[in-house]
Amino acid sequence: MNPTGKLYLVPTPIGNLEDMTYRAIRILKEVDLILAEDTRTSAPMLKHFGITNRVLAHHQHNEHQSSTEIVRFLKEGKNIALISDAGTPAISDPGFFLVREALKHELPVECLPGATAFVPALVNSGFPTDKFCFEGFLPLKKGRQTRYKFLAEEERTIILYESPHRLLKTLDEMATYFGADRQLSVSRELTKMFEETVRGTVTEIKTYYETHPAKGEFVICVAGKEGKVKKGKYDKGDKEEE
Repeated sequence: MNPTGKLYLVPTPIGNLEDMTYRAIRILKEVDLILAEDTRTSAPMLKHFGITNRVLAHHQHNEHQSSTEIVRFLKEGKNIALISDAGTPAISDPGFFLVREALKHELPVECLPGATAFVPALVNSGFPTDKFCFEGFLPLKKGRQTRYKFLAEEERTIILYESPHRLLKTLDEMATYFGADRQLSVSRELTKMFEETVRGTVTEIKTYYETHPAKGEFVICVAGKEGKVKKGKYDKGDKEEE
C-alpha cells in the first residue's frame, strides 16, 4: 500500500517578494499540486520564483466541495500545497476546513512558518505583545454590535483586519464602543513601498484618514481596556504616496 501524501500550508509574501522563504519555494516546486485562493493573483508570484506546478483554485466558495477531492488525492499519495493570496493560509483566509478534513482522515498536515500581516503590525504598535486577542475581520452586520460590546471590556491588545472602504465607519464605531480616547495603531501596506503606521487616539486616527484617503489593507491594533500607552505620531517611509 502506497503511503499517503502530505498537505502543506505554505505562507506567501504579504507584499514584498523578498519575504518568501527558501523552504517555501522548495516545497511549492516539489509538490504534485498547488491550491491557490485565486490562481490569477498567485500566478505572478509563482512565475517570479520559477514554480510551474499544476495550480487549482481553492477558495471560500468551493472549499467544501473541493476538499473531498483533495482528500482523495492525498490518500492516493499526492503531496499538495495550499497558498492564499497573501500571508499564511487559514488566517482570515480559506484553509481551516481543508485542514480539519485532512486530520479527520488521519492525513499528515504541515504548516510552514512565514509571513502574516498581524505579527509585524502588533510588534510595531508599541502595545503589549505578551497577551493579545486576534479577531480578524469583524462581522459585517449580524453580531457586529455584540462583538464590539464584548471587546470593549478586553484588557489584552486587540488585533483587527479592515478594508479601506470601511475604515472610517469602523473608526466611528470604535469611538462609540471603545471611547474616542482609546489608543490605536493602524498599519497599512505592510512590507510594501508605501507602508505606513499611524498611532494615536481613535479621534486622532479618524482625523488623519479623513484627509489621507485610505488605501491598501489595514491591520488595526487596539490598546486593551485601561491600557496606558504613550501617544505617538505616524511614521512613514521616505517617499510620499502619489
